[in-house]
Amino acid sequence: MPPLSVRHIYIFTLYASESSRDPWTVHSEDHHLFSTPISSSSLKMPRTSSKKGLTGSAASTNPAADLFRSASSKAASKEMERIDQLFHTYANVSSGMIDPEGIEFLCSDLEVEHTDVRILMLAWKMQSEKQGYFSLNEWRKGLKALRADTIQKLKKALPELEKEVRRPSNFVDFYSYAFQYCLTEEKQKSIDIESICLLLDLVLGSQFRPQVDALIQYLRTQIDYKVINMDQWMGFFRFVNEISFPDLSNYDSTLAWPLILDNFVELMREKQG
Repeated sequence: MPPLSVRHIYIFTLYASESSRDPWTVHSEDHHLFSTPISSSSLKMPRTSSKKGLTGSAASTNPAADLFRSASSKAASKEMERIDQLFHTYANVSSGMIDPEGIEFLCSDLEVEHTDVRILMLAWKMQSEKQGYFSLNEWRKGLKALRADTIQKLKKALPELEKEVRRPSNFVDFYSYAFQYCLTEEKQKSIDIESICLLLDLVLGSQFRPQVDALIQYLRTQIDYKVINMDQWMGFFRFVNEISFPDLSNYDSTLAWPLILDNFVELMREKQG
């Protein structure tokens, strides 16, 4: 399998769309996406009380509670309609998905670069499975969780999303997801060195700049490895979080570190004399 292009790591690259786009037009094949689902409560038949002498009004639930539930249900339905409408603003009419070109337009409206780590965080929030593409269900899941049914709300949600991702309990999952998201080929298990360098810089660079710079320099100059697998990728994360840098005093090569990190530390210690 050929190595991934460097452009893969720039998460959403603009491609020429092979099909015409008219995001404001509803096509016949899309009519089901705009249909309001029928509430299950509306399908229920009236139930006669099994107890004699119990009137209909006595058997009913609290009218105020019923009214509140009805209003909440209608509000949620309207919110989902707006989320769907926003999706179709950017979706490709032919594929029914937001593709790289649509994401480019989305980034423009959000006033962020398509290489911004928050776009990768947004993909994580949606649990997007295919790099550079958002399905309707993924879009619904992410935007509903962010409570963003307009582009303005989504823009305002990005800083809070970043805070959420950077919590230690979430960041390790995001870091693992970033690697998996870049596996674009079937049965692919590794990523080429140059793409890994760019991904390291994207997801760890702002927090661990000295370590990331040293790792990237080593990865680009060493000749033993052409690709990086998940175990090595997670080893990098453990390294920047656990090892004293730049003295590397607490690094023990007898422990379960990937060999590539043993080689990196050995080279660093040689340079330090």
